[in-house]
Amino acid sequence: MMQLPKHFLKNRKLENLVENQTSYTMNNASLHIFETHQQAESVLLQFDQPVLASMLEGKKIMHLREKQHFNFLPGESLILPANELMCIDFPEALETNPTRCLAMAISEEKIKKVLDHMNENMSKADDREWNLMDYNFHFTNDIGIYQILQRLIFLFTENHPSKELFVDNMLQELVIRIMQTNSRKIYSDKSLKLSSNSRLAYVVEYIRCNLHRPIPIELLSEKACMSVSNFYRVFKNELGMSPTDFINTERIKKAVSLLQDEKRTVKEVYLECGFESRSYFNRVFKSRKKITPGDYQSRLRQVRAEV
Repeated sequence: MMQLPKHFLKNRKLENLVENQTSYTMNNASLHIFETHQQAESVLLQFDQPVLASMLEGKKIMHLREKQHFNFLPGESLILPANELMCIDFPEALETNPTRCLAMAISEEKIKKVLDHMNENMSKADDREWNLMDYNFHFTNDIGIYQILQRLIFLFTENHPSKELFVDNMLQELVIRIMQTNSRKIYSDKSLKLSSNSRLAYVVEYIRCNLHRPIPIELLSEKACMSVSNFYRVFKNELGMSPTDFINTERIKKAVSLLQDEKRTVKEVYLECGFESRSYFNRVFKSRKKITPGDYQSRLRQVRAEV
């Protein structure tokens, strides 16, 4: 969970119990920390720039124009366009357990500059351009985005003569990582009809349908009609991870699902997910889930026994 610096809590003025706002403004962005210390419903909030909202503590229920209501929890973020009206409920906020959220408003000019940089230096499949991200994009922060947001909180709230430069560089990385996270969601969303003329979409679908088999990068590059080096570069540009990391991520997702079946052995699971050895499977699984497959299955059995 992201932490607010001690000097923030010491120096900010708490004037309102509902959505008390502390703001820091720079050339290309502004950071707003909102704190709510009592239960409330239908609180309205709006920004005149695109905004990244990220939960720090507590729980909100968000009501947006284009989505049904949904829970907004620590470790999650939400991308909203300029002038999007949010309607927010605070079902659990208390004086002793406040709800805290950050909102990072980023100028459209800065976002455009980052997109221009990406289109010049980070090519996508089929020569498509990077465009504005899907707004109302709700996602769980990965470790990269988490670390950037934590660093930005520190930079905005400290008194350093070069912090404008520091923040500007961090904003560029933040926008790039969010764009890549959005691309991964688009390519991994089973409800999305993948375009038949998208080479990368075809490759991602092939990976997901053939996790039980060896998937050499050379084969994937052939299916994408690219050289190995160009395929690797384009894939990493667009999805923010290497093809091998993406394959392993998809295999671990499948493994987690299969391990729910207590009749399956760990050996059956890793073979069905395309891992060649138990030791490699254990290492990849633990690096992503912070627990071994065997321990994960044991905990599931223990939970079931206690119910």
